[in-house]
Amino acid sequence: MRLGLSMLFCLGEPFSTAIKCLDKIGVDHIEIVDEGLHALNSRRVSMLKRTFSGKGISLSVHAPFADINIASTSPTIRRAVMKRLKKSMEFSAQLNPECWVFHPGIRSAVSDALRNLDWEINLKSTHELLREAEKYGLRITVENVPEPFPFLLKKVKEFERFYEALGEDGLNLGITFDVGHANINGEINEFIKRFGSKIVHIHVHDNNGDFDAHLGVGFGSINWVEVISAVKKINYRGALVVESKGNIGESIQTLKKLLK
Repeated sequence: MRLGLSMLFCLGEPFSTAIKCLDKIGVDHIEIVDEGLHALNSRRVSMLKRTFSGKGISLSVHAPFADINIASTSPTIRRAVMKRLKKSMEFSAQLNPECWVFHPGIRSAVSDALRNLDWEINLKSTHELLREAEKYGLRITVENVPEPFPFLLKKVKEFERFYEALGEDGLNLGITFDVGHANINGEINEFIKRFGSKIVHIHVHDNNGDFDAHLGVGFGSINWVEVISAVKKINYRGALVVESKGNIGESIQTLKKLLK
């Protein structure tokens, strides 16, 4: 396993400042967050290529997530969302990332009246994203998300239903397993056991099981010894991407010790 770092912790910094900071951190993998001040464009893609060229550092990209709902029941809003995500794919593909990570859809205010509509739209959008990814040779992954947010995919049983409904397309869709989110949902071990073969990317951050605090690794209630042991049992060979908002150095050092 390789250690990685998400740019989430420096999302409030200008992109150029964040890149200079990342260049000094000793990790093998960087996750770009295509959002806010760091939204990808041609200039930023070129900057990333120059910065990491020849350094043996692999990349992944987290798709836009602010105000993004691939299950929107409004056709106008959904078209805008999908256009934004497809543009992200276009720029991301130029970086040759290991994967592109997106969030599942969100239940709408009319979910009770229009039962299963947002679920069906979420499936339709996922199929569409998979077809778009195929054009670029891009591997995409869906991330498990936490309570109490009204996402359609949080628990193991929801992912089981989702993959069953995807059919053959599900073979091409990996999972970005977020340990912190699974801790809030009380399903870390169950998720790893059930979807070990689908997990191709992992986000690591801590919390106390109450809300999505994105604490440093070891600064919450997660038993990281058990997590690393479980991940080793599924023969995971991808990156462990620190997605904490603080205590970055301490998180990386804790993980290095656990991986020895």
